[in-house]
Amino acid sequence: MKFFVNSDCIGCGLCPSVCPEVFSMTDENVAQAVDAELTGQTAVLAQQAMEQCPVSAIEHS
Repeated sequence: MKFFVNSDCIGCGLCPSVCPEVFSMTDENVAQAVDAELTGQTAVLAQQAMEQCPVSAIEHS
């Protein structure tokens, strides 16, 4: 499963606090996700970050 952050991101920083292995903040102060297939506990944490995002800016494929 791959995760990505869409243009709705408001830069709140929640996703990197939940799953820093996948999400980080850019110089533009918005989140980005690693470009990798995730499995196991990392995928679970990324899913939790997606569910907690206040503006639903995290999606997966």
